[in-house]
Amino acid sequence: MSARPSLVVIGGGPRGTGVIERIAANAGELYGDTPLDLHVVDPHPPGGGRIWRPDQSPLLWMNSMAEDVTMFTDETVELAGPVVAGPALDAWADDVRAGRVTPDADPAVLAEIHGLTGSDFPTRRLQSAYLRWTYERARAALPPGVTVHEHRTTALAVTGPRGGRQRVRLQDRPEPLLADLVVLTIGHLDAEEEPEQAGLGDFARRHGLVHLPPDFTADSDLGALRPGEPVIVRGFGLAFVDLMVLLTEGRGGRHEDGVYLPSGREPVLYVGSRRGVPYHAKIGYAWTGERPPLPRHLGPDWTEAALRSAGPLDFRRDVWPAVVKELGHAHYHRLFTAHPERTALAHEVFAGKYAAADPGSPELAALVAEAVPDPADRLDLDALDRPLDGVRHPSPDALQDALRAYITDDLARRHDPGHSEDLAVFLGLLSAYAQLVRLGDIGGWWHGFFSYLASGPPGPRLHQLLALSRAGVVRFLGADLTVEADEERGLFRARSATVPGAVTEARALVEARLPDPSLRHTASPLLRALRDEGAAVTGSGLLSVDPADSRVLDRTGRPHPRRFALGPFTTARNSGAFTRPRTGGPAFRQNDAAARAALAFLRDLSCPGRLPS
Repeated sequence: MSARPSLVVIGGGPRGTGVIERIAANAGELYGDTPLDLHVVDPHPPGGGRIWRPDQSPLLWMNSMAEDVTMFTDETVELAGPVVAGPALDAWADDVRAGRVTPDADPAVLAEIHGLTGSDFPTRRLQSAYLRWTYERARAALPPGVTVHEHRTTALAVTGPRGGRQRVRLQDRPEPLLADLVVLTIGHLDAEEEPEQAGLGDFARRHGLVHLPPDFTADSDLGALRPGEPVIVRGFGLAFVDLMVLLTEGRGGRHEDGVYLPSGREPVLYVGSRRGVPYHAKIGYAWTGERPPLPRHLGPDWTEAALRSAGPLDFRRDVWPAVVKELGHAHYHRLFTAHPERTALAHEVFAGKYAAADPGSPELAALVAEAVPDPADRLDLDALDRPLDGVRHPSPDALQDALRAYITDDLARRHDPGHSEDLAVFLGLLSAYAQLVRLGDIGGWWHGFFSYLASGPPGPRLHQLLALSRAGVVRFLGADLTVEADEERGLFRARSATVPGAVTEARALVEARLPDPSLRHTASPLLRALRDEGAAVTGSGLLSVDPADSRVLDRTGRPHPRRFALGPFTTARNSGAFTRPRTGGPAFRQNDAAARAALAFLRDLSCPGRLPS
């Protein structure tokens, strides 16, 4: 085994690629031409990794427009290292069309790239080509002394002393990789079945039913869902959208002029969730005019004060009021500056009183009521979060009509610049997320709320959902969905608070969501081993990392000098897989800090006395 310094990146998807890009960007300053072996471990091709691998159905889209996706830093990012400009996805497609870039893609994907515009929602296989190109560009930018080794396999464990080389055990080779540093960027996790899911799975096996637990939809065994049969679907987010597409167009159906023409091979999807409604559609217009000054009420000073507070933070008590204040600031700033005819007070007067009022106070409510006459123009986050709370319908058919009207109204509003305060709230959500990621594990509710409001499906997907509903291929169940196993009848039974007394029975149940990013139930032997060895795991099951540089923490809070972790399974989880250009994405900041810490460690490794004990 070579004695050259060695860095192992476990996970070659977008996060691993981003870390390698930052290693290349910072190596000149911090590492120079010293030799280094850089190992990339992933069973899937580097760049896209598992989720963004190239061999996916062309029916599966990203849920972001091409102009809103970048893998490269800009001057809005808080960095210690250098900004290295690079094209967003739409600009990269321009480069391909102009012959400046030649991507590694098959002819069908090349055709997609040549037709791509900034406002299109690209396929995931097209995004895979962009990610692969980004990885190859980062690899080419590494200093000549860095040798890259790709291992198309799975890492099973990382062992080794704090003060010595780590041993990375791989699935298909007897000898481990020796590493001076290890960076975990393994992305979304498979999970062992939680007790409820295990019980439902046992019930399904005993009665010859179908139960699909939480999973990446493209990897689920959808062939077990039979044409024409009812399927209970629990979950109404992006995993449901993928399921809906693969079981309709993926089985030969077609959408024409707002009408769905079935193939006859579709099951009937009965879908419900906690909220009972789909995620809000992506906003379908561009920003114009003055942006709200962000952050304002939830900035670095507030975050630092929260981190210094005594005792653990309670999200609802300690954090949520500041989020509400920040989102309200964004909403009303836009309303007053872009739509002043819907306000009844001078903006500067309102802004001063708003800043002074306590979140949730009667004074703040009175101020908003005075300044914004129409209640529809006021920001009500509780109503946005739970639109079906207290709503009851006399029959399932009445619910279908009502929910189609709700989705139609949402689509109209999200594509109407006359409601551009919604886009301002989106910007406020991005700003708030960038601050709250510094707090570590604040529970899963915030991440779910952010995704529901800011990371929903493309508008065309909701138009397709409406067409499928009118065709009877999708049926809505409502909010507060519960599913039980009926042992006597050998069926799944679903009930919702929205239609009291209504019961849906089916021989198939699909959990339309990704597994929780929890180390308590992870199927990853690597993360289970880290957990059992003493890495700190929060109450939500996230791996605790140092917010300064993403080093893995032990149960005493001590950072491991040779192990880093970044991604959704850590306390530094981010709002999405990709960053919008010019939004200061916190993932870039984290990647840069981890890369710089790693390079400084590897540099000092060869200098006796420079490494801390």
